[in-house]
Order: sequence, then structure tokens, then C-alpha cells
Amino acid sequence: MPSRLAHALLPAFGRLTVTADRDADLAPGSIVAANHTSLADPAVVLAALHRLGARPVVMAAAGLWRVPVLGRVLRAGHHIPVHRGGPRAADALDLAETALKRGHLVLIYAEGGIPTRKDAAEAPPGPFRSGLARLVERTGAPVVPVGQAGARRITSGGPVKQLAGALTAPLRRPGLHVHVGAALDPAGDRAATTALAHAAVTEAWRTAAARLGETPAPAPAGR
Repeated sequence: MPSRLAHALLPAFGRLTVTADRDADLAPGSIVAANHTSLADPAVVLAALHRLGARPVVMAAAGLWRVPVLGRVLRAGHHIPVHRGGPRAADALDLAETALKRGHLVLIYAEGGIPTRKDAAEAPPGPFRSGLARLVERTGAPVVPVGQAGARRITSGGPVKQLAGALTAPLRRPGLHVHVGAALDPAGDRAATTALAHAAVTEAWRTAAARLGETPAPAPAGR
């Protein structure tokens, strides 16, 4: 359901284009790893994957399940809440493993959060957390790197700026681009898997940003 909604509604907020490497393959049971820059980019990525015939299960912050309407949509679609810290933190990987074994695509944001920058410029993906590598270790699933650019032109910065951006996006209709890279078959320890996936997602993001003529902002210290 979120994929269909994103596909139907996103054209009102921006102009989406999609490209893919020649050997890109969104095979059942794959992990889709995307860069995370904005509250809007899940909708951008879901709409792009919908065009390519893919309907992933999304791993997302558990707090979204408490949002009226959205929470019901996420539950109905069997998406995966991520509880950061506490006794339920491991549940997300268990649910993702089950989804992959059932042949679903699983969309993960390995950075674990969005940038705190106030500007709308593009910047390289931040460091990846260990969840992606642990999921690969448990399942052996291939990783499909996805890069998106332009979502920060819809929402970025503080709450007031984000609201203003969302309200004015239908008038501005900024350019949005998603690029799907070739699937990776990581072999090695968690550090090697994390480094390989991060490099591939960064390259996909660079392709997406270049398509929009975006000039990346410097990555903040520690990212």
C-alpha cells in the first residue's frame, strides 16, 4: 500500500526520474539499501521502485507506527518497525530475515537516521550502522544499492522549514532522481560488507545527484 500511495501522490510534489545499471536486478529476497537524507525520501524511493515493479517491505523507525493513518497503512503492509535500543531492538532483524526468506524485498536505511543539516543541498551518505551487515550475515541475501537525490528539496531542516517545503512543493515540483545499482554479493566480515555496501550506495547517490546537476555539500565532521 505505501508503494502504491507513493507512486500515486509523488507526482504532485516533484518530477521523478529513474535509472538503473544495465545489470541491476531487484530479485526476490534481496536487501535494498538506500541513502537517507530527508523525511520525504522513503516516498521517493518507493515510487521509483514501484515503477520498476518492486514492492519492498520497509524497515522504519517504530515511532511512525504511532502516527494516525500512517501507522495503519504500515501495519497493513507488514512493514518492519525498528525499535532503537531496549529489549525490542533485535526484533527488526528477525522480522526482516523472515520477510527475505519469504521472497520479499526489504528496504533498509543503513545510516539509521537523516542529516541534521538545515540546508537542502546534497551530501554523501553518512556512515552505515551494523544492521545491514548483520542481516546479510544471517541471510546471505544480495544487496541492491540505491541512490536518491532531490528529496531534500521537498523537506529538510527544522520542523517549520520542513512543513513549508512540503506545502510549497506542489508549486515548485523539484526534480527528483533515483538510481538503482547492480546487486552486490558481499563476502567477508561485517566491516567488509558495510564498506562495500556504503561505497556502492554512495556511487548510486553520485549518479542520482549528477542527473539533477546537484553540487554536493561537504559532509559534516564525523559523517
